[in-house]
Amino acid sequence: MAATINVSSILRNQSPKLSSLPPLSLYIHIPWCVKKCPYCDFNSHEIGNNVANLPEQDYVSALIRDLEMALPQIWGRPISSIFFGGGTPSLLSAQAVDTILTQVRMLLPIELYAEVTLEANPGTFEAQKFSDFRTAGINRLSVGIQSFNSKHLHALGRIHDDKEAHRAIDIALKYFDNVNLDVMYALPDQGLEEARQDIEIASVSGVHHVSAYHLTLEPNTYFHRFPPKLPDDDLSAEMQLIVEQTLSRRGFEHYEISAFARPSHRSHHNLNYWQFGDYLGVGAGAHSKISFQDRIIRQMRYKQPKQYITKTLNENDSVQSQHEILAKDRAFEFMMNALRLMDGFHPDTFQATTGLSITAVQQELHRAEQCGLLCWDHHCIKPTVKGKRFLNELLQIFLI
Repeated sequence: MAATINVSSILRNQSPKLSSLPPLSLYIHIPWCVKKCPYCDFNSHEIGNNVANLPEQDYVSALIRDLEMALPQIWGRPISSIFFGGGTPSLLSAQAVDTILTQVRMLLPIELYAEVTLEANPGTFEAQKFSDFRTAGINRLSVGIQSFNSKHLHALGRIHDDKEAHRAIDIALKYFDNVNLDVMYALPDQGLEEARQDIEIASVSGVHHVSAYHLTLEPNTYFHRFPPKLPDDDLSAEMQLIVEQTLSRRGFEHYEISAFARPSHRSHHNLNYWQFGDYLGVGAGAHSKISFQDRIIRQMRYKQPKQYITKTLNENDSVQSQHEILAKDRAFEFMMNALRLMDGFHPDTFQATTGLSITAVQQELHRAEQCGLLCWDHHCIKPTVKGKRFLNELLQIFLI
């Protein structure tokens, strides 16, 4: 009897090559914040109210050196977007941001009209400072509101209250014509009407983008060690539905699981992540995904800010770890991002960014379709309504 040939297995065990490289973004991590929030699992370090404790000059020097050392890996590739994340990047002086962006422009080709985002905490807003951020080259602001309810802000450990939240939005809209609000729901002891009020206020605030996140208890956080009382799954699902319906009614497009945008204001930087594009991450604990024709690598910078500064400036070594994404893992990593998109993706995108033919996951696609989690053809692959609600179950099918 002739042996059965498993084409899918053969394709996964080959070393696939990319015919072209995906878009490249730049992520710049600022690891300090005034106060560490109990739900936050990002690489952020509390410095208190004394911003003078922040070693700004040394850190900026380290970022620039880090970028210089990374150039051979991305040489000649244009940057499609830049994102200052954290921590609280708005703790930096406008002069520091200007210095960083000036060096980026000198070292790298930047696409015309590239999106340049800076995350900001409402407790750090000063009108002149944000005017100077705009002058430095920031053209998109992402404001971490989380809630407009002072009780919930206190429970989340935020350093601002409801009045400061509204003031921050006013300042942001005065200087920026592309503003995102981060809002959270399913908060400790939050009721349905309170969640409705939060998203209603966000939807009529005049901003151009809303990122609405379900609060989750992440490992290595205070909330994970000491869990607060959270809404149950049924109530959380009702809150999510209200978020989606309210923003849709107010003219926002729901284009990713947690992202809603007014027309022409989708986040280019985040879309590049979700479409399995490349990104160079510089700064303490920053992650990178960089493609070459014959391989795709992931990197992580040293996490502790002092160690990162010392290693980068004194030893010309900023990368703590690096590994290659094996062919067998590329499909899952692609799906983990792309299946978050409401419109799904074209099969050609899968091949272009992974180097694999879509036939490599044909069995998994059929299984997901049979489970009612996915619909697909030669032009589009996207999760069904059920697949969006049970995304983890859908992704498990591709964990091969």
